[in-house]
Amino acid sequence: MVIPFISVLFGLVSSPPICPEFSFDKDTIIDIISYNLNYYKNIKGVFTCLLYISITYIIFIFFACFCRYMGMYFLAPIRNGIVADLRHDIYHKITILPLSFFTNQKKGDLISRMTSDLADIEWSLLCSLQSLIKDPLMVIVFVITLVIASPKLCLFTLLTIPVALFIISKVGKSLKRNSIRGQWQNGILLSKTEEALGAIRIIKAYNAEDRVNSSYQQQNNIFTRIMTKVYRRKELASPVTEIFTILTMIIIVLFGGTMVIKGEIHPSILIGFALLFARIVSPLQSVTTAYYNIQKVKAAVKRVYEILDADEVIVEKKDAVIMPVFHDQIIFENVNFEYEPKVKVLKNINLTIKKGETIAIVGHSGGGKTTLMDMIPRFIDPTGGKITIDNTDIRNFNINTLRASIGLVPQQSLLFNDTIYGNIVFGRKNISLEQVINAAQIANAHEFIMALDKGYYTNIGDKGFTLSGGQRQRLCIARAILNNPYILLLDEATSALDTESEHIVQQSLQNAMQGRTTLIVAHRLSTVISANRILILDKGKIIKEGTHEQLISSSPVYKELVSLQMLNN
Repeated sequence: MVIPFISVLFGLVSSPPICPEFSFDKDTIIDIISYNLNYYKNIKGVFTCLLYISITYIIFIFFACFCRYMGMYFLAPIRNGIVADLRHDIYHKITILPLSFFTNQKKGDLISRMTSDLADIEWSLLCSLQSLIKDPLMVIVFVITLVIASPKLCLFTLLTIPVALFIISKVGKSLKRNSIRGQWQNGILLSKTEEALGAIRIIKAYNAEDRVNSSYQQQNNIFTRIMTKVYRRKELASPVTEIFTILTMIIIVLFGGTMVIKGEIHPSILIGFALLFARIVSPLQSVTTAYYNIQKVKAAVKRVYEILDADEVIVEKKDAVIMPVFHDQIIFENVNFEYEPKVKVLKNINLTIKKGETIAIVGHSGGGKTTLMDMIPRFIDPTGGKITIDNTDIRNFNINTLRASIGLVPQQSLLFNDTIYGNIVFGRKNISLEQVINAAQIANAHEFIMALDKGYYTNIGDKGFTLSGGQRQRLCIARAILNNPYILLLDEATSALDTESEHIVQQSLQNAMQGRTTLIVAHRLSTVISANRILILDKGKIIKEGTHEQLISSSPVYKELVSLQMLNN
């Protein structure tokens, strides 16, 4: 309406004597609007026409704002839902990835991907959804209108766009590059924070506060410098667009003014063209900002999908069967394992474990003891050979039923900020208090539990630190034997305990091992001396096996291990 509005109301041109029939033609549409404006001008006056047009404009602005709000209203659950799904997908993927994935990963960096990276995706990408859909359409509509108003002037104006796009592209690439560095640096900061929280006693004991603070400050300064560059480049979106717009407006005025002087276009066309082009500025700025946001968020998306696309090395077969009752034996047949190509951790392991047998594995650190044990519940799979239970490859079993048949007591007492009852039943459903009490009694834990204020419903705090080391380990034993597993895996279960606690926990372990097939990784002589067989694992190979008496007289390696253990005691 701008061109006929200016032309007719202020007498720049005359309106047609009769109203023409409507057709999709620029001149016809302008004539129709001109005729009606002139009609109301003569009847109501110029001011009344201005008032009507202003009211109409206000009404349309109201509906525009209302529609914009309703768009964001319905976009909010979509935006938050996408982030919630991503957050859940990452958490789920972390819980099902094999242990080998976490070998070279920092906990702080993984937390960073679930928090700050997802926040970047939400605010940088999803907040741009509206701009990415609405604003390009607005730009297209305005450009079409400009072409209709004056094709020659529009073509000349569009020649300035490649220069602006080149500048925007250069800034966008720099923004993406620095955003990637910033995300990695943020992960380092979170890792250092997590590390400090876990080692706060050591930091204080060795008066290392200044050292860790200095190290953190150094990394924090690097992060600050990187993010300063990111924000500076991101804020270039608005001024780059504004400068481009002003330069283009100057070109429109100069070139369009020349066309008016030559009589190629009417002055009202030039004024209308300039006003229409000014309306493009806001959506153009939004599109440019959205482009910069996308460049910035690419770094976060890449880091998130490094987890989501990580290979699930432990894959369950589609036709996996439920593991039956364990009847006979576990067999390792030519088992090999390597974390990295050509670096073997286990080499040609051949081992048979009979039902009810207790097998102890000893050897120097790094020999592959824990790796061998981790293969039975399929925390990792062999890279060569196979493991069978009752002549069935364990890769044919449903993973949940396989692991439900196994009880694990790790070296560190891994407990959760929950009640004692919640920690013992962890991961199981429909467990009665009587079953929990029975497991606790076998683990010699019932007595100290009942001495607590709320008994089995006492909250033990973060990692169970309200309890002693021996008490925490006994809860882990109770958790391991709650389901009456066929197989018991003990990984250095007493190595972190003092002598008194070790004695109590050792009694608990003896109770737990009754009638179960047990595999023990241990350095403590008291843990392995009663085993049916002791395996000596050295550099990934079983170099000797036998009873304690047999090995003490025939194996120099075992004799050395026993001597070192006795010396440490």
